[in-house]
Amino acid sequence: MCGIVGLFLKNPALRPQLGRHLSTMLIGMTERGPDSAGIAVYHKPVAASQCKLTLFHADPHYHWRAVGGQMGEDLSAEVDIEVKANHVVFTVTSDEATVRHWIKEHHPEVRIMGYGQLMEVYKDMGLPAEVVDKYSVRAMEGSHAIGHTRMATESAVTTEHSHPFTAASDMCLVHNGSLSNHNNLRKWLHKRGHEFETDNDSEVAARYFAQRLDEGATLPEALEAGLRDLDGFYTFTMGTRDGFAVLRDGIACKPAVLAETDDYVAMASEFRSLANLPGVDKATIWEPKPAVVYTWSLQ
Repeated sequence: MCGIVGLFLKNPALRPQLGRHLSTMLIGMTERGPDSAGIAVYHKPVAASQCKLTLFHADPHYHWRAVGGQMGEDLSAEVDIEVKANHVVFTVTSDEATVRHWIKEHHPEVRIMGYGQLMEVYKDMGLPAEVVDKYSVRAMEGSHAIGHTRMATESAVTTEHSHPFTAASDMCLVHNGSLSNHNNLRKWLHKRGHEFETDNDSEVAARYFAQRLDEGATLPEALEAGLRDLDGFYTFTMGTRDGFAVLRDGIACKPAVLAETDDYVAMASEFRSLANLPGVDKATIWEPKPAVVYTWSLQ
């Protein structure tokens, strides 16, 4: 059992409040996921000539500035560094693929949690309230964010196994449920060049959707393909650079509720995580239907 939340702001005036509302939503899912928690937030876009990566190392005193200096010299790039606990955001004047390859070649002990031009990912072991405080989530602004609280059933309790999972630029996934055919899908994705960092079935789902998007599918088309190819019970919430999506399997045994106003769309595993949102008493509230793709876009 896990808890998932998502908040997509239609009204730009609410963007300074994104982190505060998301924090309340995430902490509301504590009983569904006390092992670990994580978020992906879409904010602070970088220039077209830059990319930004969220990186993790378990040592809170890891030598990030030395790594950034070495990267800058090797790639002839400017590297800005923002440390948050055992995570760091590198903003680099280079292309994303080059930077990711350099990290894997020179510092394989570092985990890449998220990458792109807009998204940052923070996840860790501990109660949701502890993670919120550790990474100053309440102070974050942005257009949209998703979050997850985990009660491990399929794999180990580690920071790496926590959600969200990133599988493409500015794209990530949170998942409540379990997949029964993830081993076969993992083999299928391996043949298409995907590398896995965990044995978590949710990482398989994230990379599956990334594969479909890379093949040219739109976000709704990629999710619809998942209804055909993913066996199991699931509720997914996905974030992309300009979008937000929710999908439940055909049986829909994993709970989910949506609330929509003129100002926002919010999703959670249970209504208690939506109850404190502004204007929720006037929101349209519904349970997403089985096997129906729901998407919203900033465009």
